[in-house]
Amino acid sequence: MGIHDGHREKMRRRFLETGLEGFADHEALELLLYYAIPRRDTNPIAHALMERYDSLSGVLNAPVEDLEKVEGIGESAAILLSLVSRLSQKARIADASRETILNSSERAGAYLLERFAGERRELVFLLCLDRKGRLLACKRLAEGDVASADLNIRKVVETALLTSASAVILAHNHPSGVAVPSSSDEAATRQVAEALRTIGVRLVDHIVVADRDFVSMADSGDLLG
Repeated sequence: MGIHDGHREKMRRRFLETGLEGFADHEALELLLYYAIPRRDTNPIAHALMERYDSLSGVLNAPVEDLEKVEGIGESAAILLSLVSRLSQKARIADASRETILNSSERAGAYLLERFAGERRELVFLLCLDRKGRLLACKRLAEGDVASADLNIRKVVETALLTSASAVILAHNHPSGVAVPSSSDEAATRQVAEALRTIGVRLVDHIVVADRDFVSMADSGDLLG
């Protein structure tokens, strides 16, 4: 057993006995990297990651291709790091989706902040609700904001019908901007509302998310129709 093997065994034992309590952020990363980098000292790699991204969340939310630029991080290690936050987010969303009631902009906004957390692409979602505001489904409609994406109005209508929704909430994010609806967002909102009205489904809100902030067009008085 080499010197690194002995250190790794101590770290594993420590985790099994106390969890991550008492672990510094770089130590937690060092331990995680053992499972992707079996024959190298991962301590300096963990330090390099923290220096590059400033925080543990920054490391775990970094794109795979960017992680691979750090010396010692290959594709397997980069994927493992990225998987941690993605799996955690997926589990939280699944838990939140069970009997989730989105009958206010505050509740819908909080749900969407989790849905968009760490997302660097611009995405458009449709939240499909029953008469009581219970979430029936959250469907991704397009990549890009409602202006730059080819937002297919027919797809919006079909999604509402397939989920038997009584009402829907349109949502998109501004990954590198602020949570302020643009004039094109408002125009797209009107088109969606008009199309849904023909099938008896209400567009109750259009929420724009940026970073850890969101704006409800319904609350702002910008939701037309």
